Amino acid sequence: MTTATLLEHGRVVDGSGEPARADDVLLQGERIIAVAPNLRTQLPAGLSMSDVEAVDCRGLVVAPGFIDAHTHDDAIVLDAPEMTPKLTQGITTVVTGNCGLSLAPYVVDEPQGALTLLGRSFRFASMAAYVQAVAQAQPALNVAPLVGHTTLRHACMGDLSLPASEAQLQAMCALLERCLTEGAIGLSSGLFYAEAMPAPASEVTALARVVARHRGVYATHLRTEMADILDAMHEASDTAFAAGVPLILSHHKCAGPANWGRTRQTLPLIDRLAERQEIAMDVYPYVAGSTVLREDLVDGVIDVLISWSAPHPEATGRLLSAIAGEWGVTQREACLRLKPGGACYFQMHEDDVRRVLSHARSMVGSDGLPHDRHPHPRLWGTFPRVLGRYWREQRLFTLEQAVHKMTGLTARHFRLDQRGEVCAGWFADLAVFDPARVHDLATYEQPLQRSVGIEQVYVNGQLALTASDASCRQRAGRVLGRTNG
Repeated sequence: MTTATLLEHGRVVDGSGEPARADDVLLQGERIIAVAPNLRTQLPAGLSMSDVEAVDCRGLVVAPGFIDAHTHDDAIVLDAPEMTPKLTQGITTVVTGNCGLSLAPYVVDEPQGALTLLGRSFRFASMAAYVQAVAQAQPALNVAPLVGHTTLRHACMGDLSLPASEAQLQAMCALLERCLTEGAIGLSSGLFYAEAMPAPASEVTALARVVARHRGVYATHLRTEMADILDAMHEASDTAFAAGVPLILSHHKCAGPANWGRTRQTLPLIDRLAERQEIAMDVYPYVAGSTVLREDLVDGVIDVLISWSAPHPEATGRLLSAIAGEWGVTQREACLRLKPGGACYFQMHEDDVRRVLSHARSMVGSDGLPHDRHPHPRLWGTFPRVLGRYWREQRLFTLEQAVHKMTGLTARHFRLDQRGEVCAGWFADLAVFDPARVHDLATYEQPLQRSVGIEQVYVNGQLALTASDASCRQRAGRVLGRTNG
């Protein structure tokens, strides 16, 4: 009976950003137990090749499992724990609860507004209850949950059009404290959304101070990514700095045609801020974003692709301009008729995307919305797209840098201990891929397409997927806290 797995003859890109090397990788239980050349000839004491399943990785890259820095997978890990859209990209860990939106701690039958992005009713009054539900569902990959500021506001406030009162803020702080002791890795905010926009910076700073006491992180969807983006970045950085907490800027972009090219301003600002505080950002490799339908994002210039509509499901997958033309109304009027719903907004310029992707502080996050009927292709294609389009085809960065952005850098900023690198003694989350073939197939027209070139995926030492598998083999994921990796 085999008790270990030997990945041999591959090229190890270990997630640190250091040069690739010709090492073998030996797994036993949930850990990597050795990384060295020619491990067949120097197995650890007590192991012989009769105990080992050898996997020939000739021509393949052995990398850490990819860490999706920005997801809204809070509910899908419970509803579809095989996690096929993510596992087939080589993703072994998802960071949930982004943009101020988390399933816990809040109980309501019918989510409204931005909370509809999570796609299901809220049934988790505590983070402990959510952690227990994830454990019972046994997802195929690891889950690192953030607590959403908007979710805290819903749980503790009646009228979200106002700043929190002192009593309400103290209730939010107490609830956040409890969530952090029960397994959350930090706080997220989405000041861009109506339910959180009335919150002043002082409200978020008070919450971030709670996070700092627990050595967590703070991720934020800025108040705006359009004309006033620099002010919004200063607000976020000042909030994190005053609280003494690391800052992660969510899906960094310069949105809207009038804003194109301004990454030449925002990225140097991030570098300057990094001189006084820990700061990073996540980014997805596409020129379209995706969120709920909002008429303020419809300018009559950019294309808007409908991803779902409750009153008009027949509009799904169609351009808003075509629908407005058929109805004889403006695009904003059509948007109002289609609500509640969601859309992809083609609001970025490719040059800006490339600048953010190539920046040393950028991590890769899909920001996929798994509950949309016609989702943005980033849900299925983000990580292979970075490798295929931006590394192999465009040489925007080295392979080692690309993998670092998807693994070691992310683990470091989110405090995921002993994850994100191929190291002896660390957890055996691994993605084995073909560097000559890996690429995405998901498109805006056909978004539910599995990527190619991901050959094997291991989660906590268990083989979760191979290229020939239609779905997950073994579900070995777990909830990752701030210190338990």
